[in-house]
Amino acid sequence: MREAIPVGRHVPATGRRRAPTVLAATAAVLVLGTAGWVVLDRVTEDPGCVREDVVRVAVAPEVAAAVDRIGRDVADGQCFRFEVEERDPAAVASSLAVADGTRRPDIWIPDSTLRLRRAKAAGAADVPSSGSSIANSPVVFAMTEEAAKSLGWPGNQPAWPQLLTSSVSLGLPDPAADPVGVSALLGIAEALPAPSESAAALRKLAPNTLPGLDDLYARLPGAGSSKQPISAFPASETSVLRYNARNGVAATPAQLVAAYPPQPVPSLDYPFTVLGNAGDAQQAAAAKLLRALLDPTGQAALADVGVRTPDGRMLFGHFADTHVSARTQPLAPLPADDVLDQVLNQWAKVNTSSRARVLIDISGSMNAVVPGSGSRTRMQLTADAAARALDLFKPTSETSTWVFATNLDGDRDYREVLPMLPVGTQLANGAAQLLRNLQATPDGQTGLYDTVLAAYQQARADWQPGRLNLVILMTDGRNEDPHGISRDDLLDQLRRLQDPKRPLPVIGIGLGPDIDLPELDAIAGVTGGRTFVAPDPAKIADVFYGALAGLSCPTAGCA
Repeated sequence: MREAIPVGRHVPATGRRRAPTVLAATAAVLVLGTAGWVVLDRVTEDPGCVREDVVRVAVAPEVAAAVDRIGRDVADGQCFRFEVEERDPAAVASSLAVADGTRRPDIWIPDSTLRLRRAKAAGAADVPSSGSSIANSPVVFAMTEEAAKSLGWPGNQPAWPQLLTSSVSLGLPDPAADPVGVSALLGIAEALPAPSESAAALRKLAPNTLPGLDDLYARLPGAGSSKQPISAFPASETSVLRYNARNGVAATPAQLVAAYPPQPVPSLDYPFTVLGNAGDAQQAAAAKLLRALLDPTGQAALADVGVRTPDGRMLFGHFADTHVSARTQPLAPLPADDVLDQVLNQWAKVNTSSRARVLIDISGSMNAVVPGSGSRTRMQLTADAAARALDLFKPTSETSTWVFATNLDGDRDYREVLPMLPVGTQLANGAAQLLRNLQATPDGQTGLYDTVLAAYQQARADWQPGRLNLVILMTDGRNEDPHGISRDDLLDQLRRLQDPKRPLPVIGIGLGPDIDLPELDAIAGVTGGRTFVAPDPAKIADVFYGALAGLSCPTAGCA
């Protein structure tokens, strides 16, 4: 009978004797909870190899050391080597969809199949929609011991319905960015089937919804954050094991207790995927690596970093940590995309986290001085309102800003001045001051129709579940570009771009007495959006803030 392996102990590699042609090797040993690891750089001199093929592997951080270790054994004495790189799955998905200069891997092992789907939906055509699971980590509620004891632990295991309706302070990793958050939403719907109860739980989670698990761990009591502590939040079982191993039994803050869902929810399944750019040699090496990861030695190495087998079993038990359960956890498939979209759309309405593309008119008429404003122009008032409004968006929101007039970028009437980034990143990068520095184009006309269509097409292509996807249009006039599309053509194309399962309303904000209200109403209306008007541009800030305050109900019929 195999001896149970203590948490953090390195599993010795097995296999044939190492070839004498290996000149140098660097081993990486990972203890649960360590912050990083060493990437192997290994050279072979096998006279039978015409060349040494390189196989690039991008791996979710928590299993990277185990994959690297098994990869070294597989490549020993072969005419190939694996370059294993620990990479954030979200960053890999983004780089596969839109090239950003990073090296494209041959093999990708993210933490969840959901990452594959989202990368493919974002434009990564060669990413498969599923892969071969090499490991598994259940999604649990990570709770402080104090919170768990208030619910009867250790005599009774805390239950999700009990926790969600308790006074324990709760948080959530952003479901729009983190698969753990998505599984939590599905689990909450199962744990609290009454719509009123599940909605109440979501409203409780919304104020403390943060970009990722690291942000939530940083908000635990005693973690040193100046913000209100969070005592329980959805997390992977692996992250709980790593946290407890890193902090030790007698550590402060105390250990975390894992509360398992009453019904199975999708877990992190670590799909092994070979990408379309992999050559024949890379594909052959990948097949050998996959077999090795799934054999007993590979599974033991993965178990040692805190993940389960693909079928939900915990090898060797991790019996030293009584804060988690060693019982086999049942698996649940990831629902179809339309089911996930529905769940995430409901969440977006509660959370009001948005993905907004803001269009700001900088045509010549925006240089008009606003009476009673101390000689400030419409442009200055609008830019200042847009800058201050960044603070009104949720921390998990993302924004982009375009300006428009006529012929701003060659024949284009629009130009991007702020790329789509999280609001916190925008503020840190000086976005507020950049917006305040915007100036109107003295002789520019209002290229409204072409700009709205281009922005809407881009927002449709970039539509993201779990957020309120919006196009916010700020203008003081009407379309004045005789060379652009017509109003009828614009409205017809906007109609064709509608998808009831993926709402994308235009929020129109009209400034000043010259606004063409019927035109704005028509554009917003065909997308299910709303129009707000500030006849007195001095009050643009109040109108803009009022529009943002209604983000939980951005469409005309949702109130």
